[in-house]
Parts: sequence; structure tokens; C-alpha cells
Amino acid sequence: MVVLLACFLSACRTGWAPLERRTSGQTSYPLTEDGHYRVRKGDSLHAIAFNYGLDWRDIAGWNHISAPYLIYPDQELRLTPPRSYSQVAPPRAAGSKISSQPRSSIAGEGRNPSTWMWPTSGRITSNYKANDSSRKGIDISGKEGQTIIAAAPGEVVYSGSGLIAYGELIIIKHSDQFLSAYAHNRKRLVAEGQKVKAGTKIAEMGRNDRNQVLLHFEIRVNGNPRDPLTYLPRR
Repeated sequence: MVVLLACFLSACRTGWAPLERRTSGQTSYPLTEDGHYRVRKGDSLHAIAFNYGLDWRDIAGWNHISAPYLIYPDQELRLTPPRSYSQVAPPRAAGSKISSQPRSSIAGEGRNPSTWMWPTSGRITSNYKANDSSRKGIDISGKEGQTIIAAAPGEVVYSGSGLIAYGELIIIKHSDQFLSAYAHNRKRLVAEGQKVKAGTKIAEMGRNDRNQVLLHFEIRVNGNPRDPLTYLPRR
């Protein structure tokens, strides 16, 4: 199966796991003995990058993957630059499974906090904390089945449950730099490759592995987690 990829999800170098009982997300994405990642059926380039905290464009460059950035089951991917690698302008098209799109079509969206929306209503039960691998985003409590919306316009680059610690997960790409991630959904309502507007219903709130009803929400910039409260409007 041809697969994608991202991520936020910031990608989403990840040990990106929600606050609850995290064994790093990397436990569900084991490496080979020589430090490569072997692609599995259903994987996405953006989700792999999100899991290891990397920029998807770097993984594409290190592995000589060009547009439309397809990856395949059993393909082994480098997660570090080769010695001969020289940093050049990274690819600017969308991930695999999606037709190439100019960066200008969505570039800049999500850069201004006023362009973001809260992904759901509710009380914040855990805040982002820089350099803390267990707090790469925020947790928002609510009622099971509560509506989850896209926080900004973009393209769904991952919709699945491949990252064990995060349950049903959605990652949306807002530009080459910006990803957002929505974890612990009861039900996912969008598919990979689907374009969404800010406010589009994308999921229903579910429970984490502690049986708490919440949404774990992250924003990633170039693969790195950022405090969502920096971008979300005050309330």
C-alpha cells in the first residue's frame, strides 16, 4: 500500500505523547539495528516525522524522496542526515497521496494566532511545557462525543491509530511549517488527503488510556512542538 508522509502534529523527533502514562511514542515505531525506520502498512511520512520529532521535509531529503513523496511498506528510512548530506532548500509540496501543491497556496496560514480556533470547548487540564517530553501540547477536558474541529484550514495528512499512546489520531498540515494534532478521539470523521476549513468538524472526543475524557492537542512548527496557547485566541 502506498502511504503518506505531519505533523504535529511537530511530527508529530517525536516522543510526542500526550501527558498520560507515556512510554514514548517511539515504542510503536521501533528502529532497525542500524537505526533506520522500516515503513509499515498504513504509515504516513508526516506521522513518522511527528513520532520522532522531525520535520517531514528533512526525512524526505535524507532519503532522496521527491514529489509526490511516496513511501512503501518495508522501505527503510534514515532518520538522521547522511555524512554527505548538504542542507538545501527543502521540498515544498504536500505529502504522498496528495497532488503537489504550491507552498504559497497555504503558506502563512496559522502563523498569526488570530487565524486559529479552539479545537473544542472545555477546561485545560494539562499545559504545554518546553523541553518536557510528556507535555508537548495541551489536554482539554469535555464530554464524550463532544465535537472536535479543525483549528485552522489545511489538509489532513494522517488519520489513524498507528501511534499506540495516542488512540485515534488526526494530523492536519496548515503549511509546510505548521501541523496540528488531535489525539484520543472516539471517532475520526476525516480521511487522509481531505482539505478542511477552520471550524470543520473532524472528530468526536474520546477517552485516553486512563479513561479520562479529553482532547490532546498539539501544534508543531518545522517538526518542533510549540505552546498552543501562543496561537489560540484568548478566552
